[in-house]
Amino acid sequence: MGCILPVIPGPPLSWLGLLLVYLNGPEEMTTGFLITWLVIAVVVTVLDYVVPSWVTRKTGGSKAAARGTLVGLVLGVVFFPPWGMILGAFLGALLAEMVFNGRDMAGSLRPAFGSFLGFLLSTGLKLTASGVMMFYIIKFL
Repeated sequence: MGCILPVIPGPPLSWLGLLLVYLNGPEEMTTGFLITWLVIAVVVTVLDYVVPSWVTRKTGGSKAAARGTLVGLVLGVVFFPPWGMILGAFLGALLAEMVFNGRDMAGSLRPAFGSFLGFLLSTGLKLTASGVMMFYIIKFL
């Protein structure tokens, strides 16, 4: 749930599950393994906020659209979770392109759609990392 609901940080919580298994489980898990997954959880969590803006830029969006994606994503999370995150990223890119670059609706839709694809990509990264950690939690129990 933490990979989809923005108020619950999925990868860090999954890592905490690994930590609990490390502290209380069998001796099979190494400290290096635990630290590696901590780094992965932190990187995936940071990428969750960076990827939508990056994909927006790659789909023809301007710096304004990339910033609009990030602002829309944050505002959407705060005011309308969980769907506000998706809609906020999309609308942030769309409005930023229209307002700051003078593009029409048609010219602004591609970067806005890119922000949606970026959201899906970052969610997929979180699901993958958390799923693998869940596998190891179960394996080491």
